[in-house]
Amino acid sequence: MPTSAASAAERDGVCDEGEVCFYYNSNGEGSVSDFSSSVPNYGGSQPNCYEFKGDGNGRGECVKNNVASVWNRTGQSVTIYYNSNYSGPSQTIPDGEPVNLRPDLKNENASHKIDNVKLCVNGNCPL
Repeated sequence: MPTSAASAAERDGVCDEGEVCFYYNSNGEGSVSDFSSSVPNYGGSQPNCYEFKGDGNGRGECVKNNVASVWNRTGQSVTIYYNSNYSGPSQTIPDGEPVNLRPDLKNENASHKIDNVKLCVNGNCPL
């Protein structure tokens, strides 16, 4: 899969600006899996799944049904879904907020969507 300079650091186990980062444990603890785009299906088992890449508890485990907390650094809101293909119960995470997933989504996650609509901030609206 080709990568651009903007996405070269994606999926490296480091939570960089411009990414949404999923943590294996609550409170931003454990291994991290970082994304800069929406994913409709994480895949359920190795070797065909997105996995936790960072050091710590959960490294190498599949992301699907294993996320306890999220840090959104995308600049947009991100919605975590219970089911694949962006369906079922969901939780929207505002930009800049590290949060624990609600009990009904903790370790019950199958997809996420990054909102590509930029919002106005302090009267400054993107074109």
